[in-house]
Amino acid sequence: MAPALSIQSSPPERDPAELASVIARAANGEEEAWRELLALYSRRVFAMARSRLHNDDLAEEITQSVFVTIATKLNGQGDSGGYSEQGKFEPWLFRITMNRVRDYCRKRARHATPTAPEHMGGLSAKPELDHAQRDAGMAEMTKLRSAMEQLSERDREIIELRHHGQLSFKQIAEISGDPIGTLLARHHRALKKLREILEPQHPPQDGSGEVL
Repeated sequence: MAPALSIQSSPPERDPAELASVIARAANGEEEAWRELLALYSRRVFAMARSRLHNDDLAEEITQSVFVTIATKLNGQGDSGGYSEQGKFEPWLFRITMNRVRDYCRKRARHATPTAPEHMGGLSAKPELDHAQRDAGMAEMTKLRSAMEQLSERDREIIELRHHGQLSFKQIAEISGDPIGTLLARHHRALKKLREILEPQHPPQDGSGEVL
């Protein structure tokens, strides 16, 4: 049986005015607002980085780097200026995450990174699972990750944005610039390719084992 893709539904839509208020307060240096932004998004950024890098420490490093950039931009610093809230904070955040991961992958393309195969969805193996269950789960996730690596860059990205970043197709469209219909079709094809890799079709055989 092929491992199931860890599909996480998009989190409930946050009230735009409420989110804008949190962002504004964080930009003004309010520590509680900054903690709220971290609580809302750090786990999703980590999950997306880890799904590509396969290493907790590297994903944590990327996550910290992303939020240092966010803090700098919210404070209106940096070479390209600050961030102006226009209801597109999440696409902006995950665009930064994608670019940071791409930069890292380009720099380390010729250096293999040891993998930590316990999950694809950014969640550690549950401690209450016995060793047999953990081993089975790790084997399934290793198989899934291997299948993901066989997809094209664009196919991997849309699956990661949708299932790790938990973004809506509208938000993904804001990141990529592609029409929503195009993204829906690409997402469908990417999942189909993934299933075909995980569940290869074998030719029918007769009772003797001969291929018909």
